[in-house]
Amino acid sequence: MADKRKKIILELMGSDFYVPMKEKELAVMLQVSKADRTELNRLLNELLAEGKISITKKGKFIKAKHSDKELIGTFTMHPKGFGFVEVEDREEDLYIPENYINGAFHKDTVKVSLLSGQGGKRQEAQVIEIIARGITQIVGTFDKTNQNFGFVIPDNDKIIDDIFVPSERSKGAVSGHKVVCQITDYGKNNRKPEGKITEILGHVNDPGVDIMSIVKGFELPTEFSEKVLHQAQRVSNEVSESDRAGRRDLRNVQMVTIDGEDAKDLDDAVSLTKEGNIYKLGVHIADVTNYVQENSALDWEAKKRGTSVYLVDRVIPMLPHTLSNGICSLNAGVDRLALSCLMEIDHNGEMASYEIVESVINVDRRMSYTSVKKILEEQDEAERAEYETLVPMFEQMQELAAILREKRKKRGSIDFDFPETKIVLDRKGHPIDIKPYDRNVATKIIEDFMLIANETVAQHFYWMEMPFVYRTHDNPEPEKIAKLGTFIRNFGYHIKGKDDEIHPKELQKLLASIEDTPEEALIARLTLRSMKQAKYTIDCTGHFGLACQYYCHFTSPIRRYPDLQIHRIIKEQLRGKLNEERIKHYEEILPEVASNSSKMERRADEAERETDKLKKVEYMEERIGEVFEGVISSITTWGIYVELPNTIEGMIHVSMLSGDYFYYDESTYEMVGQATGKRYKLGEKVKVKVRSTDKMSRTIDFIISEDDETEEEKG
Repeated sequence: MADKRKKIILELMGSDFYVPMKEKELAVMLQVSKADRTELNRLLNELLAEGKISITKKGKFIKAKHSDKELIGTFTMHPKGFGFVEVEDREEDLYIPENYINGAFHKDTVKVSLLSGQGGKRQEAQVIEIIARGITQIVGTFDKTNQNFGFVIPDNDKIIDDIFVPSERSKGAVSGHKVVCQITDYGKNNRKPEGKITEILGHVNDPGVDIMSIVKGFELPTEFSEKVLHQAQRVSNEVSESDRAGRRDLRNVQMVTIDGEDAKDLDDAVSLTKEGNIYKLGVHIADVTNYVQENSALDWEAKKRGTSVYLVDRVIPMLPHTLSNGICSLNAGVDRLALSCLMEIDHNGEMASYEIVESVINVDRRMSYTSVKKILEEQDEAERAEYETLVPMFEQMQELAAILREKRKKRGSIDFDFPETKIVLDRKGHPIDIKPYDRNVATKIIEDFMLIANETVAQHFYWMEMPFVYRTHDNPEPEKIAKLGTFIRNFGYHIKGKDDEIHPKELQKLLASIEDTPEEALIARLTLRSMKQAKYTIDCTGHFGLACQYYCHFTSPIRRYPDLQIHRIIKEQLRGKLNEERIKHYEEILPEVASNSSKMERRADEAERETDKLKKVEYMEERIGEVFEGVISSITTWGIYVELPNTIEGMIHVSMLSGDYFYYDESTYEMVGQATGKRYKLGEKVKVKVRSTDKMSRTIDFIISEDDETEEEKG
């Protein structure tokens, strides 16, 4: 609907009779009611941000005019004062020298003109117009300079200017307070930006303030509005007779949920029986759309959030807990509404038949990964006795999961089987341990079953030629694969590529060859980094990492909006309501849903990474002077990055490499001593001493330690 309205505005502005108008005049011309004026304002701001319209000095709107040398993009500031502009459909970013930034702020939407005749590799440009501001508030540390004013020092090092705050706008903040500051003036011509403090998060050393600063810095929503909460509370707490009408009754089918011990929102259940050579697998997903109606306040909030965010000390949910832990959670022993993907799979992993149905289910037991691992891997007698009636099903699940995994392996699917980091905090949020968080037989069973359900649903709707949201993953860039190839040669491994292209099978072979080696986790992580980011799209262009043509996210509607969105499409199709009008509706809204969901997923990932980095720095703060053995994970012109076995990464600055002048050799990705010829290579093991840490920049500095024993060796 929003895209349709934007099109009407653009058509009006592009017509011969249009004269530049202010917002009120446009509202009259377009016959926008007073109730819809806010929506018109939002659409105009979006069109400005997209660079499709401009605003004159008198505040009148006109259609934007672009020359071939003028481009619209998003500006990214570098801490050293220069910047880059990312332009859609342009492979390489544009470089903006410091003198040509012209008042642009990090994340602004800007119009640039290309500069000619520069000597560098990258195309240079200058900012000629700021179309829309990308950041309106920042999080930082307040420094009260005197009684009349102070400055906010931004946490984000890409905002290079401190923000001037007059005393009357400081909300009583004192030096050392972490604050949220709204920017009131972006500054220009060497004049500092100005702002007003809207929230004091607490003192920089108070427990929890560090994480909350990151939450606010990424503008993650921490509260639900009264309207959204009220709507969630009005939802029924149990499944009624009318809810069950017209659904497949699967309440007598033996099924379980398998999750982590502390999971509260259980959105997938599994069932399995075997007849002859055929496994009958059921993947049953909570029917969240039954309670979150399209265009309701709940739906708009979920769409805006895009995903739940899992931080080291908290979860920021996509839906209120009333729903996610209540009627939408597949709790054991109660009736629940679901969308079920019922598959018949033979002993070779081939799909014999499948069906997607609306169902009503009743889960027999809520299982944990630990418990299922005890039953299958450890053959724990007490655990097997407690779940005696379910043990045969778990054993069949293990069989089928292994068959499905082997089939994926044959086609080249890449399985990143490295441990994730588990950061253990004490009650005050202080990190007391950082350890690997391993996958086991139970996590793999659920993973394999969710993958086959996601593939089945995606393939079904692709061939029906219905509007849909797919999960796609493009082929990696040849340059990154070349760099990975150089890195792994230091360990005696290699990968084959042809015509700048690589098949996922080659990366799969690499991961198989490093299994159970000391360098496995590091190479696996760097292989993952060399690949592109998966995203949501309306075109089914395939998934490189899974080596499959059809893939979507269907299995987590409580915590991911794309899953929730495609559930609506699936249900309308099953009910025969996906007529021409509804198809057109989805064709209009899905590009924005896919784009926003990808954006929100990236925001969540970044926030998660930043909180992990922060806690890792805090952990190493107490270990300054200690010696560890690590592996060189990256080399740049400014230094060598070393990764420790617990995934903590630190840097040895080039100036701290003593005994010689070192330079970075781009052809071999090595750090080389000019006089001695001493070389530091990717993948090389080194002993390092923790030199310093910086919580503000979330960095750890190492120096080379030649002789000292590591902490492990001492122990």
